[in-house]
Amino acid sequence: MTTLDKPLQTNISATATAGAIAMAVAMGFGRFSYTPILPAMMVDLGLSPGDAGLIASANFVGYLAGAILAAYGWAHGHERRIGLLSLVATTALLAAMGLSSSVVVLALIRFLAGLASAFAMIFISGIVLGHGVLARSEHVPAVHFGGVGLGIAFSSLCVWANPIAGHAGLTTSMGDWFTGALVGLVGTIVVAALLPGVPSSGSGPMREKPLRWTRPLTVVTFTYALFGFGYVITATFLVTMARDPSGGHSIEFLAWLLTGLAAALSVYLWRFAVPRFGLAGVYAIGLLVEAVGLVLTVSLPLPYAPLAGGLMLGATFMMITAYGLQIGRKLAPESPRKALALMTAAFGIGQIVGPLVAGWLAERTGSFAAPTLIAAAVLFLCGGVIVVELKRISQALRA
Repeated sequence: MTTLDKPLQTNISATATAGAIAMAVAMGFGRFSYTPILPAMMVDLGLSPGDAGLIASANFVGYLAGAILAAYGWAHGHERRIGLLSLVATTALLAAMGLSSSVVVLALIRFLAGLASAFAMIFISGIVLGHGVLARSEHVPAVHFGGVGLGIAFSSLCVWANPIAGHAGLTTSMGDWFTGALVGLVGTIVVAALLPGVPSSGSGPMREKPLRWTRPLTVVTFTYALFGFGYVITATFLVTMARDPSGGHSIEFLAWLLTGLAAALSVYLWRFAVPRFGLAGVYAIGLLVEAVGLVLTVSLPLPYAPLAGGLMLGATFMMITAYGLQIGRKLAPESPRKALALMTAAFGIGQIVGPLVAGWLAERTGSFAAPTLIAAAVLFLCGGVIVVELKRISQALRA
């Protein structure tokens, strides 16, 4: 048994902390740091909106591929090792982004980073949430998924401070990527020290049954895919939209910092609405609130538009992600990892299309207003579908 496979004594607080740090590295930095670094990349490398959208979509293709691969049984018994190796890969790929100026190479790196982040999300989330269920802790999901927001906020601070840029002739974007890699390395070491093994039944890790598609699970998965399209346009281009023509970076920094801080708190704060509206009801409300936020992002004047958009994006997207996956797990109690993986795959399809559509429309219209409004319409549709099916989904969750 290797060190990476060795199960550790389960401590629920340490487990939740490990999950939060893992999500900060894999998602906050591995996936979402592209957003605050993108404006500098477009200047340093001469990227067009279409190039930026292509590179972003490559990441989401990798995320989709990872989610599909994770749905099969090949990783059974090795989830912890694969999750940790995924964090190691994320760290290396963050550094690799600062070493190339080729759109093709950058897209390939982001593809591999998407693959790694999907593995980390699915396998580490499965471990952490599984221990949370066994411990009957309501706080574990909030702490675990809150790590994404903390990672986003910290990535914003790193890009703002950028301690490495300017040394040894490094450009701004190179310094951003290398700083992120250093943070990822430290985070990975901490996770390796704290993360326990897979929850077991006493005779080894529990093997799941085949996934059974019910109407509630199908509806939630469908809306989850559309949510992937709806949120990702703003999540990818918010900082670029916030860039001050005068050259100041304070608004773009604040917009992404607000996004991260709101995301870190959102899963915890929204849980107080669950007793009143139910898990599925809060999921629907979140979709509708985020849609309103996207409209504000392109309708308010600067500097209020990106700040309002970032705040409402952060306040909803991580909660929708976390609650959507929790709903999926509860609707498939005999195969929760398969449900998580396939919902993540559906989400990934929406993410692939979003940046491509946004980049293409932005190049032709000269702004991100049109793709943002399309994304808002999609989110309104998602919320409406859940409201129509709310009674059926709620009954299935209580079964």
